[in-house]
Amino acid sequence: MATDVLTLDRFDRHILTILQQEGRISNQELADRIGLSPSPCLRRVRALEEHGLILGYRADVDSRPLGYQLMALLHIAMDQHTPERFDNFERHVREIPNVIECLIITGQSADFQLKILVRDMDDYQHLLLHVINRIEGVTGAHTSFVLRRVFERRPIPVE
Repeated sequence: MATDVLTLDRFDRHILTILQQEGRISNQELADRIGLSPSPCLRRVRALEEHGLILGYRADVDSRPLGYQLMALLHIAMDQHTPERFDNFERHVREIPNVIECLIITGQSADFQLKILVRDMDDYQHLLLHVINRIEGVTGAHTSFVLRRVFERRPIPVE
């Protein structure tokens, strides 16, 4: 689904840059940092939200203290490339709490890439054999375990 590119001025770009790094910043502090008064700053933030540039605010949580010791990337192959088959798969994986990201991919022998968190190998085996592989249309799964995260996310460049 393509999104129209919005024309952003320097204030909008500065707001997006700051909010990507400091999502809990107060409107007053944000306004001070970008050089606007609070009311126009808040109007700009709301407009960026309404245009779908700001998708939400959340806390980054470390999964290890919660018991999730393994992260894996699963490449999933499907038997049919139909909208119905893909919609069905997507509907099912949205309901699996261990799946933290789902991408449709090309250039591989897979159709989807899932990023999952599991507590241990037994947890992984159960998820793969009793949940993922039972979704209608799944014909194969190839797993790569993440040894170490170098970085998780960089702010999207807005300049």
